[in-house]
Amino acid sequence: MQHPPLTGSRLVWITLALSMSVFMQVLDTTIANVALPTISGNLGAATSQGTWVITSFGVANAIAVPLTGWLAKQIGEVKLFTISTLLFVLTSWMCGMANSLEMLILFRVLQGAVAGPMIPLSQSLLMSCYPPAKKGLALALWAMTVIVAPVFGPILGGVISDNWHWGWIFFINVPVGLGAAFISWKILKERETDIIDLPIDKLGLALLVVGVGALQMMLDRGKELDWFNSTEIVVLAIVSAVSLIYLVIWELGEQHPIVDLTLFAKRNFTVGTVAISLGFMLYFGAVVLLPLMLQTQMGYTATWAGLAAAPIGILPVFLSPIIGKNAHRLDMRWLVTISFSVYALCFFWRSTFNVEMNFAYVVWPQFIQGIGVACFFMPLTTITLSGLRPNQIASASSLSNFLRILAGSIGTSITTTLWDRREALHHAQLTQHVTLYDQASLMWFRLLESTGMSTSQQQAYTALQITRQGSLIGVNEVFWLFGIMFVALIALVWFARPPFTSSGAADSGAH
Repeated sequence: MQHPPLTGSRLVWITLALSMSVFMQVLDTTIANVALPTISGNLGAATSQGTWVITSFGVANAIAVPLTGWLAKQIGEVKLFTISTLLFVLTSWMCGMANSLEMLILFRVLQGAVAGPMIPLSQSLLMSCYPPAKKGLALALWAMTVIVAPVFGPILGGVISDNWHWGWIFFINVPVGLGAAFISWKILKERETDIIDLPIDKLGLALLVVGVGALQMMLDRGKELDWFNSTEIVVLAIVSAVSLIYLVIWELGEQHPIVDLTLFAKRNFTVGTVAISLGFMLYFGAVVLLPLMLQTQMGYTATWAGLAAAPIGILPVFLSPIIGKNAHRLDMRWLVTISFSVYALCFFWRSTFNVEMNFAYVVWPQFIQGIGVACFFMPLTTITLSGLRPNQIASASSLSNFLRILAGSIGTSITTTLWDRREALHHAQLTQHVTLYDQASLMWFRLLESTGMSTSQQQAYTALQITRQGSLIGVNEVFWLFGIMFVALIALVWFARPPFTSSGAADSGAH
């Protein structure tokens, strides 16, 4: 059943409620990262064990997101969103109350699982509330929260863990979640989607849980266990590959699939999903790498590293509504081309980082990249969902968001591993030149000696500088590679075919 668009204050309130629920959930994926040493110490666990606080949420969330489309047909989108948000509030409170690492990990698994439907449904519900001509604006407002939340996460996590009990990183979800659930239910309960009683695809569900769970575990644990030199990683890779390949084969022949893979028959869905996933993989890899580099090599605190990354969210706040308002008269492919061009420019800019750079040198590429971010999510989501019927939006949104989230995990693993490998290579190359027969080395040690350093102090300081230089060269190479990849991605988006009619429009099923 097609419901008329909302207007006036009801539209404002529902936009705010759905956006805040997304902000809260995306924030929760990054806020715990900074607070991890504090949480581990408080609960009497090693930091390496504490990483399961992050991993457990990611694994459960990655499994739950693609189930959204099927669950929405069983329960109804409004009811499922409200239940998910309320359960997210409950599990957030339980996480904050945990008094052991094992208990916290259990509650994080539950939190990740119930959070799965929140992002895809917030997207589809928000779009159903706007008239066809303004669906671009709806997507722009939605995308703004997805962009800004990962930036605020580390800052908020650092401030809370430095000044209050770490439990408050979870407790802050309670009032926000309750408000979002109350407003959403009050406004949308009369707009419930059609409920279809479908049989459970038990084998598909089992393959999804095992395949995605093993893949997410492999990505989270790979760097720590030296990837395929570890038996555990090899086993996880084999289990994941076999399960996911069989899942694809099974789902394509299943009458009521748990994941609707037939959506990939739509050209724009495939192009949009691949572009947004690969773009987000590179973007999120940099979101992780930049603060890590600033803290480990440049002496930044967690809060200052967060502040250095934060300017990326400034321009999207102003540009996203303008782009969204004029989306119906713009070619989405040109907007994405601008986005990827700006991303490439900023990554090439970052590839000139050096040990002498000041705070402004880090901030300016972040600020300018905001233009690319503003032209990224909304146009690509519009391309992805164009030409789909209203009853396909929840499934398409959940599948697209699942692949985007998974790509973010892959991006994190690839980026940090690549950085480690390049740093080790450059460290070894630089060390080879530090000999008594090298003129530059002799001049360097004489300079250090003139400052009053002992021989051991000179060696320690030299080793520190070699590590910093090796790390910076490695970071620069990663950024350069990402810049080249963004240039290559520009070609991909031009395979999309207009018209990019907003989903849910009267003619959306005709293309």
